Amino acid sequence: MDIPKHIAIIMDGNGRWAKERNLTRLAGHKEGIQTVKKVIEAAIKNKIPYLTLYAFSSENWNRPKDEVNGLMSLLNHFLEKELKLLIENEIQLKTIGRIHELPEKTFKCIEDAKEKTAHFDRLTLTIALNYSSQNEIVDAVKNIVKDAKKDSLDIEQLDYPKLASYLYTKDLPDPDLIIRTSGEYRLSNFLLLQSAYAEIYTSPIYWPDFNQSHFTKALTQFAQRERRFGKIS
Repeated sequence: MDIPKHIAIIMDGNGRWAKERNLTRLAGHKEGIQTVKKVIEAAIKNKIPYLTLYAFSSENWNRPKDEVNGLMSLLNHFLEKELKLLIENEIQLKTIGRIHELPEKTFKCIEDAKEKTAHFDRLTLTIALNYSSQNEIVDAVKNIVKDAKKDSLDIEQLDYPKLASYLYTKDLPDPDLIIRTSGEYRLSNFLLLQSAYAEIYTSPIYWPDFNQSHFTKALTQFAQRERRFGKIS
């Protein structure tokens, strides 16, 4: 079976999962953390070298303050508690997004986990935090302009591969497969440039209920698709 090298997941549906059970939205996010662990295990089992999870968008700051604070606490707890899991499974942790804008404690937890796992290469787990593809493009353009002013970049020689080297994902291959849970059909400002030729799989399952069998189903569908990249069969 043709296996994708890089899978990116839009983890959607925590709030609706909780609402249907008369629980708080934060309870849904807590349950979603358990799914993260299951999907990491599934990626390792299927020998997927790159996994990227969309955890917190730049637009998520507009949610109620209590929910945002709760999400940051959950992230801190996950990084502290599951660091052993990352190390035991030789998982390298990376992040994309403006993580310097996160709360200081969260930022320090992230940097500590990244430093302690930097030498692993069994699975590269990238967490998109305070991420926006539009912000990513803006940040890339700003740095391109800076380098052009310093004459370290010839703007006339700029092409897409050179532009891509300024993106947050410069050290990652483009995703082959994007999975979105909860039945929504949109990318929600996630890896817009990098997903130009990605296969997209939508699952009606809310993220807290998404498990290894659903992950395997997405892989099976990916293997059945013909990827032409603009060419003909």
